[in-house]
Amino acid sequence: MRTVVFALCLMSAASVVGEAAAAGRTWPDHSMTPGATNPKVTQANIKRTICKAGWTKTIRPVTSYTNTLKRQQIEAYGYSDKKPGSYEEDHLISLQLGGDPRDPHNLWPEAYAGTCGARVKDVIETKLKRLVCAPKPTLTLEEAQQMISQNWVGAYIQYVAEIDCPTP
Repeated sequence: MRTVVFALCLMSAASVVGEAAAAGRTWPDHSMTPGATNPKVTQANIKRTICKAGWTKTIRPVTSYTNTLKRQQIEAYGYSDKKPGSYEEDHLISLQLGGDPRDPHNLWPEAYAGTCGARVKDVIETKLKRLVCAPKPTLTLEEAQQMISQNWVGAYIQYVAEIDCPTP
């Protein structure tokens, strides 16, 4: 009897955890969203691209494109919250770090809600850009791209503050 109760408890816990994960996640599924860089941005031209004020506005995809992709990806990710307004169609490698603006492999529906939501990731994206674009840079473009795509939470902890978010 205890085995059956234990198994039911495990199934219930797994269902709750699965539902929470499906509502939005800190990390994209890397098989669907591994990240993609913009081939027009290189270390050699960052002063004319990502480090130039207003540059990302010149390459940001139109909302009709990202909203359509967001709806498709909410379904593909299996999120329980189907409301597009609950998510930012986020660039895994942000535009300000040389991420590809339109490649679906660099875009995913990141939840706004929670301690580790889209607005929190935006903070480390800006911090990393400042480190890459500083007069005496402390990071290369490639290093920042790796940090943001592989473990943005670790970068946040290293450069901004402690945060209680799952790591990949």
